[in-house]
Amino acid sequence: MKLLRTIQLDASDAFVFERAAAPGEWAVSGAFVFLNLNIPALQGRARASFRAGFLGLSSLGRSTLVQIVDATEQDRAAAVELLAAQLVARFGAPNLASAHAAAEEEIAFAASLCHSAAGVIVAVTRTFESGSIREAYRSLLPGTQSPSRPFNFVEVIGEDGTEAEEHLDLAEPAKGESI
Repeated sequence: MKLLRTIQLDASDAFVFERAAAPGEWAVSGAFVFLNLNIPALQGRARASFRAGFLGLSSLGRSTLVQIVDATEQDRAAAVELLAAQLVARFGAPNLASAHAAAEEEIAFAASLCHSAAGVIVAVTRTFESGSIREAYRSLLPGTQSPSRPFNFVEVIGEDGTEAEEHLDLAEPAKGESI
């Protein structure tokens, strides 16, 4: 059996979400958190949580990415119990029995996303269309994506073959020039 665990590749979740999940928490989609909210009115970090955050079960924080991991039946049962307790304590479930049934469904749905091999990283994109929450999931297979870099540094060579002397002052761009 496989389940989802939160993963952090960098510290960005701490800046993007109101509360970031800790790495290694059991995770579910967590779309249920938004059911009684005015989703089109969400702004800032709440909007980011809606659009791209998995719910970590221990902290109730959000994680942009989760990883598919091998899990035991005991792991699954512990995740169900943890989510059921959170549903009662934090989300107003009327009793542990109904919370347990809802937690079973959430964990089963999370497990259904784990059709790939352990180690695969998963991301979610959520939208609100025609009064419904829609989710799309993407997987990143280890070793199949080429790393991308936001900047590449290259040496600038002048016409005479020597290193060109260029200076770019981003704080004081020349009038009329755009960067």
